[in-house]
Amino acid sequence: MIRCKPLLGTFVEISVTQEDGHIAIDNAFTAIQHVHDLMGFHSPKSELSEINQRAHIQAVEIHPWTAQVIRIAKEVHLESDGLFNCGIGHRLVAAGLLPQHITFANHDLGGIEDIHFLAPDLIKSSRPVCLDLGGIAKGFAVDMAVRVLISDGITSGSVNAGGDMRVFGNTSFPIQIRHPETPDELIEIGSLKDGAIATSSLYFAKRDHQKSHIINPLAQHYSEVHAEVSGSFSILAKECVYADALTKVLALSNDEHHPCFSRFSAQALRIAA
Repeated sequence: MIRCKPLLGTFVEISVTQEDGHIAIDNAFTAIQHVHDLMGFHSPKSELSEINQRAHIQAVEIHPWTAQVIRIAKEVHLESDGLFNCGIGHRLVAAGLLPQHITFANHDLGGIEDIHFLAPDLIKSSRPVCLDLGGIAKGFAVDMAVRVLISDGITSGSVNAGGDMRVFGNTSFPIQIRHPETPDELIEIGSLKDGAIATSSLYFAKRDHQKSHIINPLAQHYSEVHAEVSGSFSILAKECVYADALTKVLALSNDEHHPCFSRFSAQALRIAA
């Protein structure tokens, strides 16, 4: 049984091996929608927007899922020596890739390292921030959907959110990656069982004359902020939240052996353009 819905700025496909999985799939889509509502940058009423608007002024109480994503984001930021940083929302706004909901009086914006936990679900920022969780929340949503499916009795299946994919159970699923030079062509890289894969690439940015959405948070000059990488960058991991975040580390470091990957028990795969 396969169903597909537009969510998270892409199409999310859920596939299960049981024919009586309608309710479980409905519940999984509900979980994905909840992540979307909590952590979506596009909605000025999302919890993420509330963090960006108020966390530097006062403590903000957040949902446990948002807290979990921020904790993982801080962990990956630390282990990647800053290559992964969710505090790049203003760069994407400036490039026209995200909407502008707020304007800060100063430009000394912080990053994920400036978010501090006062309690398990209570945060405050030491500086104004413009967080964008788009580089990690999609993978987290996939994981939450899988968690719901398993808890509802689904023994095997997959959740695919625009290339952020996790499979579970005893079934192996074939894995295909778009060719970085000809995105309409798919490359078979093998099969995946009980694990996750995510891929980052500039498949259509150059074709559509858009600025790169892969942001280098360590760039000192504006001209270097939008990383002009070539090829595609995939990460295999146990959970999709880590696969999603670590693709940015791979793309920016261009190092398949970055110590960050072994820290999270992940494997890197780069396909050259």
